[in-house]
Amino acid sequence: EVQVLGDTHGNLVHLYERDCSVQRRHQKVVEVAPAVNLAARIREGLANDAVKLARAAGYYNAGTVEFLVDAETGEWFFIEVNPRVQVEHTVTEVVTGIDVVRSQIQVAQGHSLFGPEMALPRQDQVPLHGFALQCRVTTEDPANQFRPDYGKIHTYRSPAGFGIRLDGASAYGGAVITPYYDSLLVKMTAWGRTFPQACQRMDRALREFRIRGVKTNIPFLENVVNNSLFQEGGATTSFLDQTPELFQFSQRKDRATKLLTYLGEVIVNGNPEVRGRSASGSLHAAPLPSHDPSAPPPGTRQLLDQLGPEKFAQWTREQPRLLLTDTTFRDAHQSLMATRLRTYDMLAIANFVAHRLHHLYSLEMWGGATFDTSLRFLLEDPWVRLATLREAIPNICFQMLLRAANAVGYTAYPDNVVREFIYAAEQHGIDIFRIFDSLNWLPNMKVSLEAARKTGRICEAAVCYTGDILDPKRDKYPLTYYVKMAKELEKMGAHMLAIKDMAGLCKPYAAAKLVRALREEIGIPVHFHTHDTSGVNAASILMASEAGVDIADGAIASMSGTTSQPNLNSVVAALNHTPRETGLDLKALDRAADYWEVVRKYYQPFDEAPNSGTAEVYVHEMPGGQYTNLHAQAQSMGLGTRWPEVKQTYAEVNQAFGDIVKVTPSSKVVGDMALFLISHGMTVAEFLRLSPNHSITFPNSVIEMFEGALGEPEGGWPPKVQEIVLKGRKPKPGRAGETMPPVDLARAA
Repeated sequence: EVQVLGDTHGNLVHLYERDCSVQRRHQKVVEVAPAVNLAARIREGLANDAVKLARAAGYYNAGTVEFLVDAETGEWFFIEVNPRVQVEHTVTEVVTGIDVVRSQIQVAQGHSLFGPEMALPRQDQVPLHGFALQCRVTTEDPANQFRPDYGKIHTYRSPAGFGIRLDGASAYGGAVITPYYDSLLVKMTAWGRTFPQACQRMDRALREFRIRGVKTNIPFLENVVNNSLFQEGGATTSFLDQTPELFQFSQRKDRATKLLTYLGEVIVNGNPEVRGRSASGSLHAAPLPSHDPSAPPPGTRQLLDQLGPEKFAQWTREQPRLLLTDTTFRDAHQSLMATRLRTYDMLAIANFVAHRLHHLYSLEMWGGATFDTSLRFLLEDPWVRLATLREAIPNICFQMLLRAANAVGYTAYPDNVVREFIYAAEQHGIDIFRIFDSLNWLPNMKVSLEAARKTGRICEAAVCYTGDILDPKRDKYPLTYYVKMAKELEKMGAHMLAIKDMAGLCKPYAAAKLVRALREEIGIPVHFHTHDTSGVNAASILMASEAGVDIADGAIASMSGTTSQPNLNSVVAALNHTPRETGLDLKALDRAADYWEVVRKYYQPFDEAPNSGTAEVYVHEMPGGQYTNLHAQAQSMGLGTRWPEVKQTYAEVNQAFGDIVKVTPSSKVVGDMALFLISHGMTVAEFLRLSPNHSITFPNSVIEMFEGALGEPEGGWPPKVQEIVLKGRKPKPGRAGETMPPVDLARAA
């Protein structure tokens, strides 16, 4: 369409054209001036015809002469004349600098276009500066066929800045939008020296809008102005119909309103997550240690990329020093403060770790309970945690804990879910997959081990340690049991073997005996993981080191001890000036400890770790990672004051279940049963006296485990207990993941 302007004195000019091709049901959506990529011949012909038509009719006033242009042949056809100001006149005003509305009024007053009152330029001097486009912001829902929305606008914030013009209608906070009138809220015009620049400015301004209470068409407009075909000037009248991606919208987050609502709720009613817990007291900012701002030095991740998994494992075996894994980002806070550590506090020190602690073998920072608690309690995306930490620490191998057939959940999953999860984890930055089964049942580990090997990263198979290989009376899990399992895992393709002592039961002399036996029987590196619940397991690491273990897990000093891992700083200091000196910077470790000491106080309401080591762990055998979580669970059920009874019942349930390996999810089942019995006023002895036709409904986790969902323990399930739990039903045959139908992951996404 061509904008014309004539007066009663016979003067007539055109103000160039506007491209209104982007239409929906023959109604204009976005207008552009001048038209992009319009041939000079067509532009000149349209303008001349518009002026010729208006002059022949003796037209005076502002008016629009509309044409239809054939995009293929370049022919144009006259449609109509609109003898008035159009909604889209704004784009013409912006690129020419001529006020069309004012000019129309002055023409009606009898003034000449070129007289002193109007002072418009002659046709050959009418300016044309850059490009402009207009978007009409309406209360229409583009996801619902542009159905008009109505209601009260709770929040309204409009954009501003250079090159932005707003022509407002009924847009303000508190305005009530009714279904009886036009849905237009505001017209926005953006200008730029080039058309892509104008589109960028429009996109920025659209994103700055905040309109709450009613739906708007802003997401649709954003898609239009960012479309490459539109920006190239190739959009025709069928553009919207032939471009379905314009109607694909991301969900609006409304973060500011949600944050204000949350803050108001917490201020008035308190945070339910910390209700009834001890307060953190006086807090101050954690001291961030300094480091060189240049790129971090290369570490084990670059070595793994260079060597590949097999040669990297060989390199690991050849190192004379004791290699160390830091668990602070995962198991340490899971074991001390119920896995509540936020990504924010990890990222704050991540660059320091990359620069000053680059001699670490790996960082255990993902998997286990962190996935569940991130989503359920912290309201964080665990994938974002992995990606952002990977970006901040590009040089140290990232290690995750994978529950084999249970992935990072508490039940069995179909095999394809486990495989694809492993592939996705590797793509997001995981380098070492520590894979275990909660009952040490090898068939459950096969799929995970194969998938981990296919990623081209490290497959570390874990043997879960329980019992006491030094006690001849506890003969269910002797030394030969662990050696046999280790040899099987090596045959199954493991690059490394982990001793997963999740409860800290592996005493110093037992650690030396076990590592020495493994070193004689297998050729892959051995990685020792333990907890310090007893208070003596730093000695277990030192004894394992003497026996030839390759890698050991520890936690930064202020995040270590008791249910967490042994003190990493102290282990490093103890090995200085010995053949197994670690090469880690002790001063850097101490600066990290200063940071974590302050940060840990932030989480005081969740810090359920015991104040000191205890030999009681050798009785209840509760995993360190479960201790604080189960304590928190008991408190939420009103059983916090009965914690000693919970621990004792936990030990009795374990024996009733056949003295099983206890690590998530099997440990969770034992904990669920202990809490169930106490809350129902039942003892383990009374449970064992139940007949199969009882009417009690046990926790689903208990039923599923005895049905076979978690696999088979060493020696099988006690028949009597299985009969009581299943009420006489037969357990399900086979491996759960194998019998479950695959999940349609594409459809789920």
